[in-house]
Amino acid sequence: MLSQSQSQSYFLSQSPKFFPSHSLHFSANTATATTLSFPALKLHSPLSLQIHPKFASTMTSNSKFSDHSDTLQSLLSDADLDRFAHVANKLADASGEVIRKYFRKKFEILDKEDSSPVTIADKAAEESMVSIILENFPSHAIYGEENGWRCKEKFSDYVWVLDPIDGTKSFITGKPLFGTLIALLHRGKPIVGIIDQPILRERWIGISGRRTTLNGEELSTRTCAKLSQAYLYTTSPHLFSGDAEEAFARVRSKVKVPLYGCDCYAYALLASGYVDLVIESGLKPYDFLSLVPVIEGAGGIITDWKGHHLHWDASPDSRATSFNVVAAGDKQIHQQALDSLQWH
Repeated sequence: MLSQSQSQSYFLSQSPKFFPSHSLHFSANTATATTLSFPALKLHSPLSLQIHPKFASTMTSNSKFSDHSDTLQSLLSDADLDRFAHVANKLADASGEVIRKYFRKKFEILDKEDSSPVTIADKAAEESMVSIILENFPSHAIYGEENGWRCKEKFSDYVWVLDPIDGTKSFITGKPLFGTLIALLHRGKPIVGIIDQPILRERWIGISGRRTTLNGEELSTRTCAKLSQAYLYTTSPHLFSGDAEEAFARVRSKVKVPLYGCDCYAYALLASGYVDLVIESGLKPYDFLSLVPVIEGAGGIITDWKGHHLHWDASPDSRATSFNVVAAGDKQIHQQALDSLQWH
């Protein structure tokens, strides 16, 4: 039985307050009034640090990314996470402002070395985010899709991984189902993840140990125990090749409805409980690291095709290697998908 003071502390820690989007700015030691444009953050009272040991394990129930996830909560306070999330929101705000200026406008399209397209919007949006990170966390490292590693040191406990426009082809063709992906890694583990759709003004935020939100409202994946009842998304069936194409076809033949064309937006729909399964191959770390807190915080699971947790060590020497990814809202169809992929 908890004492009265313990009960009050636990109630406060489990009852986050919603603050207006214009009311809070976090510095190292205090909060002062300023403007935060979008969206409202779900922030915890400082008293939420007083968590009874009986309930402490629930704080990391959604953290499946690495072996040291059990100690994460003891290393990072709620105030730390709130400040990181606050800055991550500022990054998405800044990126969104840039992207909206170019959406459905005429601009030059360039081809990168891998033949994938890049635009001035991709580059300008990334630079807008980098400047904010350097201003707020000068010791943090940055790994962006367009410019790779940025840090004076060769190692940092904190690394921001950025994809300014995930789904550049959708952006180029005027389809508002691309997204800005923002991840903050702490010692290799994603602790904050954002999927932001700046045209529809939808923002999914995942924070380690907390429930995922969409524009401030908590959400969760839906139950779907049978692969035969699942709605499956992938960006394009043409992105699979060789053995991967055959593996995907085995899953596609068993689901209820296969759907195409959403890029990162499909994972956001999964976190919101509208989609049951997303399977893709050839994803880069900046394509999926931000998805991990969002999907796990909504009760889902995301792994590689062998069922292993997704992991990538960011450093000046790191190469953005390709990963095969499967995400599911229900653990049962996740396992059924792995069994069908037969990826050994």
